[in-house]
Amino acid sequence: MLLCGPSGSGKSLLAAHSGLPVLRLDDFYKEGTDPTLPTVPLSSDIDWDHPASWDADAAVAAIGELCRTGRTDVPVYDLSLSARTGQEAVDIGRTPLFLAEGIFAAELVDRCRELGVLADALCLSRGPVTTFRRRFLRDLREGRKSVPFLLRRGWRLMRQERSVIARQSALGAHVCDRDEAMGRLAAAAAGRCATSRTAA
Repeated sequence: MLLCGPSGSGKSLLAAHSGLPVLRLDDFYKEGTDPTLPTVPLSSDIDWDHPASWDADAAVAAIGELCRTGRTDVPVYDLSLSARTGQEAVDIGRTPLFLAEGIFAAELVDRCRELGVLADALCLSRGPVTTFRRRFLRDLREGRKSVPFLLRRGWRLMRQERSVIARQSALGAHVCDRDEAMGRLAAAAAGRCATSRTAA
């Protein structure tokens, strides 16, 4: 199962409540020193909400390995440092379904479908104002970036939210609220348990 949605839409919370093993796609961000990182137009800020700030190839490789073997090694990423600080193993055992969540998950829909491992793709949507508030309070609490950066980013993302959701929908993710997402997760889990094939 792929779970995307704007930053602050509640993806991580939903994933934690899903009862499924979780692969955190945010751990595949590029490091802050990477020269290929995109910047916000007319600004020196790194655009961490652009897919080019993220290593899609490594994320797909991890998903593929989890589906084949039930285990993979993934980076541990510190968002406040914009750096990878280590590595850890993700082990889902024989679980037939797991959740890969992150703001760029929709970028992987076609590639996961081509690999034959896609169970469903969801885009969580809660509304721009709610998402802005949740995102800012979370990032402030976790010390992810400086307050001025968080405010600039938050305002920009609030204005862009509808276009972000439209893009993720166009890439193949089904737009839904939390309740519908939980229902589709439960249905996919029930179907996969019956067929006993591991999928994202």
